[in-house]
Amino acid sequence: MADWIDEGAAAPDFLLKADDGREVRLSDFRGKPVVIYFYPKDDTPGCTREACAFRDRSAELAERGAVVLGVSPDDVESHGRFRDKYSLNFPLLADVGHQMAEAYGAWREKNMYGKVSMGIQRSTYLLDGAGIVRKVWKKVNVDGHDTQVLEALATL
Repeated sequence: MADWIDEGAAAPDFLLKADDGREVRLSDFRGKPVVIYFYPKDDTPGCTREACAFRDRSAELAERGAVVLGVSPDDVESHGRFRDKYSLNFPLLADVGHQMAEAYGAWREKNMYGKVSMGIQRSTYLLDGAGIVRKVWKKVNVDGHDTQVLEALATL
């Protein structure tokens, strides 16, 4: 289990497949702010609310030049179904082996009703156009998180 990446640090690059099968790298987005949000599982209540909130704020995010990337351990096919079911308008990245989540510190020990396991800690990273981490939300509460992200983007 890796430590969280600190604000002010360079974000690790990655190479993952998106929901449409194309390969995506962080370096593809140099010059633009990037919102990377880690979520546990496609098409579950909290993850759906979070994804739909980012979808619904896409015009405001685009006004700020931001790119949104959702990341979970689900595979490309699952991401495609999730995208289509909710008309999501940003890439969902398949981190099946959770290497990206580990690199960012989002792969954590979780304790659910006394059962300890490893999994994604719902978290978000805001990167500036140079790939520097400017804000980290380590334990995201889904409701209102989209507004927090937009407010932080306004400070870049």
